[in-house]
Amino acid sequence: MREETRKYADEAYEIVNDAAKKIGPRLPGSEGEAKFHDYMAEKLRAIGVKPVKEEFAVSPRSGIGGLGYAGWAGFIISLSAYLALAIPPLWIPIGVFAFLATFWLIMSCFLYKTWFDMFFPQAISQNSYGVLEPASGKADYTIILSGHTDTSWTWRHSEHGYKYKNKPIIGLIATYGKVGFGAVCYFVMAFAAIFMCVLSLSQVVGAEWAMTVTQTKPYLIFRTVLYFLPAVTAFGCWFVIMWGDPNGKNASRGAMDNATGIAISYEVLKYFKENPDKAPENCRIIDLNVGSEESGLRGSMFFAQEHKGDELIKNAWNINIDSVADKEYFEVVIKDDWQGCRFDVDLENMFKDTFDELAVPSKTNHCIHNPVGGCDSTPMTRAGIKSVTFAAQNPMLTYYYHTFRDMPERFEAETVGDGIDVVLGVIDKIAAFQKENEYNGPRKK
Repeated sequence: MREETRKYADEAYEIVNDAAKKIGPRLPGSEGEAKFHDYMAEKLRAIGVKPVKEEFAVSPRSGIGGLGYAGWAGFIISLSAYLALAIPPLWIPIGVFAFLATFWLIMSCFLYKTWFDMFFPQAISQNSYGVLEPASGKADYTIILSGHTDTSWTWRHSEHGYKYKNKPIIGLIATYGKVGFGAVCYFVMAFAAIFMCVLSLSQVVGAEWAMTVTQTKPYLIFRTVLYFLPAVTAFGCWFVIMWGDPNGKNASRGAMDNATGIAISYEVLKYFKENPDKAPENCRIIDLNVGSEESGLRGSMFFAQEHKGDELIKNAWNINIDSVADKEYFEVVIKDDWQGCRFDVDLENMFKDTFDELAVPSKTNHCIHNPVGGCDSTPMTRAGIKSVTFAAQNPMLTYYYHTFRDMPERFEAETVGDGIDVVLGVIDKIAAFQKENEYNGPRKK
């Protein structure tokens, strides 16, 4: 960390400490999330930047926050299978239920679609931001520094890995083993029920293929397996039910994920406010605090839609900062695999060059894909904004990720300071790029 940014790093770490200890859990749409927005609004006012608040409705349990519902669905399907073995027409409603549950699971929990939000209880979440206009009064482009204010429900299987914190391999096996077994059990039983539903419907209408299938040896073996399979899948689905602890009081304190992103975004804006001579020329800088990321990127989706076509996101670059704490894992996230969204190549290269210049360490070779879920760069990219996500986080499931053990004592202010230096270095490269090339939009190759 450079001496020049040390005071900003110390204040950033203080913000992280207050978020985790004075405010605490900040679930999507919760009072804690709103308090953190108010806290950061006061920080903006203190440096002469006007905070803006934009509210939106969110259904916290309609997406990944409702994974436990999938476990219950799998459990119900498993137990109902024994009734259907005795009363075959019951496979039809059971299969329809399995199809609907699986469709919701894939669309809402995996792909973050909002289609089912209306069927779940809603809460009011918010985005808040402050804008630092260029001294010239003329903004040719915008740099958006974003992080999310909310935290996750505690993931029980990750937290249970705490007892293996000194044996990380065993912890990973225990965590991934339970999660993987539960997921396999759900999908095996759901697809078995859907198959039996289709077969039963086909028999009702007298389809010849259905009559033929029921006479084959593989089907007879499958029928025999069905007398034992539901007992196994019912047990496995309990691991899915247990995944997210519904108790909001022991939700993640969110020191790393993502008070660090919020704090770094603010401190970079403050740095340019106090050092206008170092600010990029003709560049608007926005400190954006995004709500309800843990419910499926709802805040960034709302921001991108709310400001579609206006000056605030015209010719915009987004540095999304999400979890800067694990000092050996500085990395740029270049794609959300599940969302099928590749992020901006220009920003990717700028981050990699900055990592090399600052000699920050990385066991992930400074670059990863986000293998599951999504990050706020996806809605930004889809809105035509050049975006990547910056992190310094062990990408494996760990005892502190999405658990109440995500506390500031686990990491150092020095790491957060290195994060500030990285962002400042990338902003210098954006300014140089703009002078040479002007704005070229998201580039994925």
